[in-house]
Amino acid sequence: MALRTIYGFDHPTLREKAKRVPKVDASIIRLIDDLAETMLAAPGAGLAAPQVGVPLRVFVVKGEENQVIGLVNPELVKGEGVQVGYEGCLSYPGWVGEVARYEEVVIKGRNRHGKEVRIKSSGFTARAYQHELDHLDGILFIDRLTSLDTLRKLEDLEDEEEEEAVAVVEA
Repeated sequence: MALRTIYGFDHPTLREKAKRVPKVDASIIRLIDDLAETMLAAPGAGLAAPQVGVPLRVFVVKGEENQVIGLVNPELVKGEGVQVGYEGCLSYPGWVGEVARYEEVVIKGRNRHGKEVRIKSSGFTARAYQHELDHLDGILFIDRLTSLDTLRKLEDLEDEEEEEAVAVVEA
């Protein structure tokens, strides 16, 4: 396993549609392991191959109970409900914005052994799957903002939340 460089939002690979993986082989397993190690070191909740300059349909997501799930050629099978919340991106460090996503999703893809799997997820983990799927299609979270006005530095958002908490306590 190796740490990979996470490219910034201006890297051209992040705007390309990633190519399907014809076969899960040793190089794909190594890519999944590298993505996992890089994501955990960042730290992040997900990382897609295009973010490290590899234009293939592969990503990892930190799932329930912090297990790392790697998927090859993932697809959204079903999405239900709506959740609106702030999200950020390892390729857009220090910034967050409000994005609407499905509340629950079913994703299918191949695991590191080449076996087809289906994963049902909700809440934050469902958001992470959708975010990484977008990366495979050249879409960034900033393309999905509910409003450009919601894009802000993470530290500013944390300050606002702290001020709101103090205001509630004082009320």
